Amino acid sequence: MASAPYPFTAVVGMDDMRLGLLLNAISPAIGGVLVRGEKGTAKSTMVRGLTSLMPAVDVVTGCRFACSPAAPDPGCPDGPHEPGAAEDRPTRMVELPVGASEDRLVGALDIERALSEGVKAFEPGLLADAHRGVLYVDEVNLLHDHLVDLLLDAAAMGASYVEREGVSVRHAARFLLVGTMNPEEGELRPQLLDRFGLTVEVAASREPDQRVEVVRRRLAYDADPSGFAARWAAEEDALRARITVAREVLPEVTLGDKALRQIAATCAAFEVDGMRADIVMARTATALAAWAGRTDVLAEDVRQAALLALPHRRRRNPFDAPGLDEDKLDETLEEFGGQDGDDDPEPEGPDGGPEGGPEGGPDGGPDGPGGQPPQDDGAQDPAPSAPREPEPETGPADAPETDGPAEAPEQQPAEQPAAGPAAQQSAVGAGDPFRAKRLDVPGLGEGADGRRSRARTAHGRTTGARRPRGALGKLHLSATVQAAAPHQRARGRDGRGLVVRRDDLREAVREGREGNLVLFVVDASGSMAARQRMSAVKGAVLSLLLDAYQRRDKIGMITFRGKGAEVALPPTSSVEAGAVRLESLPTGGRTPLSEGLLKAHEVLRVERMRDATRRPLLVVVTDGRATGGPQPVQRSGRAARLLASEGVASVVVDCESGPVRLGLAGELARELQGTAVTLDELRADSVSALVRDVQGGREGRGGHRAAPQETVGGHRARTTVHTQGSRRVA
Repeated sequence: MASAPYPFTAVVGMDDMRLGLLLNAISPAIGGVLVRGEKGTAKSTMVRGLTSLMPAVDVVTGCRFACSPAAPDPGCPDGPHEPGAAEDRPTRMVELPVGASEDRLVGALDIERALSEGVKAFEPGLLADAHRGVLYVDEVNLLHDHLVDLLLDAAAMGASYVEREGVSVRHAARFLLVGTMNPEEGELRPQLLDRFGLTVEVAASREPDQRVEVVRRRLAYDADPSGFAARWAAEEDALRARITVAREVLPEVTLGDKALRQIAATCAAFEVDGMRADIVMARTATALAAWAGRTDVLAEDVRQAALLALPHRRRRNPFDAPGLDEDKLDETLEEFGGQDGDDDPEPEGPDGGPEGGPEGGPDGGPDGPGGQPPQDDGAQDPAPSAPREPEPETGPADAPETDGPAEAPEQQPAEQPAAGPAAQQSAVGAGDPFRAKRLDVPGLGEGADGRRSRARTAHGRTTGARRPRGALGKLHLSATVQAAAPHQRARGRDGRGLVVRRDDLREAVREGREGNLVLFVVDASGSMAARQRMSAVKGAVLSLLLDAYQRRDKIGMITFRGKGAEVALPPTSSVEAGAVRLESLPTGGRTPLSEGLLKAHEVLRVERMRDATRRPLLVVVTDGRATGGPQPVQRSGRAARLLASEGVASVVVDCESGPVRLGLAGELARELQGTAVTLDELRADSVSALVRDVQGGREGRGGHRAAPQETVGGHRARTTVHTQGSRRVA
């Protein structure tokens, strides 16, 4: 027997998330809530607890699509429904697992029966199960993009459409959408973020007393779930009743012209694209007023609505921290709030306003269902954004070079400001990012969907057909007909149709793009420590990080300096973390190139065991010098050949500059059997970047692979590449 869910009112803290969920329970038209936060912050627990607070729904008896007896869906696949028996059932919470297929989400058609018998047999999916309930998507940022598209389109339209080879099914799909994600695992695309009505940031409390209370309550629940739930039954009933009252008040709430002007001005001030933000803010402010028991919307409702509806919609760079400038928000509200003069907030807020109730617990009291004093709300805001602002680096960012005279002319002017200790308090900043040329892993993979390298994927252009391997995927209709056609006489076809059997079915083979593991190995030694050049190097790596973000890659970073190498960023989908680590990258010391390459080999070995389908792209950012450890040149050559022997696709970004160039990076690329590009060639708009892709052909001279021959108007085009003083014609 399933245990009682953890009570919603027993969760300690998490006031912003509580408020976002309650507002959606009051007004599902808001469009759901996206919860961003670190692991172990009760995200799933609160969603399950909210479901138990939702009122029961009445459904047509026997309808698999939860039609309402009062207003059944006229297009329901189980319809038409005759007036008659109805039943009440608890509100459902349907969980969408990360590994779900498209058929599991939208429903599956029995293609064999459809082809052989002409029967439209449809098995409902999770979207149908979630109708008039809660659809919970944990780790929504890890779902494949096509699943997220289907999910959010259904949430926006209130219906799900299934189209399969001429068979069309439509059914209602209106639900409260709740998504959770850990930003360290990567971000959602902006156009998908916009489909979530609200977003909240959650983080574990740093207050010892609150953490103690969390542990105490959890242990009590685990020891006796039913008894623990019974102790919180009164608070649960009170909150359930308040939700019901707020739903009844909601149609009576008036959204005045002053509030509408504040909403429009706020969205314009934060340069939000489109009109969805204005509409969501209006619905949220109305729900906040209903939650407070009021029938008019106040400025405080508009302010709270902006904090919930705008952070994920405002324009920001991929590496910017989310959130709103609250000073700017207050200035905008004040500027456009004095039109009527008599709409100032009344002192009813502390006991009835949106801040008094949800922020101090659903009943507004310090010992109420919220579980902690109201002052906890102030500690919630800075926590999520704190890791995104790196502290100034105090390490040897300007340590003197030890690697020969070739760098002396370049370093002299750069080292002059570092004469005093104060000059070493700031790390070298990154140069301006630029659009980097695309670097591809050669061959054809089968990894997760992305935008970098060619791969066999579930979605993309059809390139052929094959017999199904297990469950039938996307049907290749023409190949199926061709396979069945020669056997019609033997099967006794009587002219009424094509006789198709299981052996005739063919599924489509599709080719798309995959995301790769891009592992950066960055030289942070003294030979790279000239401030001007390190700034350019960081700008190049930042540009490649931005490219990885756009192509949905997984990224990692290794730095080597002094006596060894370290993993500055374990492989992750969060390029924001990579940008933060890059900004505070310490420099100085000798150049243990071999240690960096060996560390990369170890990281790739571990990642290969975790995910064998994700192919790596090694990007080594260095000038090619090797001075650290015994026999540094020989060891680095052996390490490079070890990586090459395992088929790791490699690119060496040559950072050598100045009038005297040794060409060591090109030699390293030759050992890696990869490609060498200079910082200038890395730019997609440079002359030498007419060679678009890094392909799999191996070539000896200078460590370059043969450039692909492009076609212009059906004819092959000759491309000239200039690298390190040499001239090569492809």
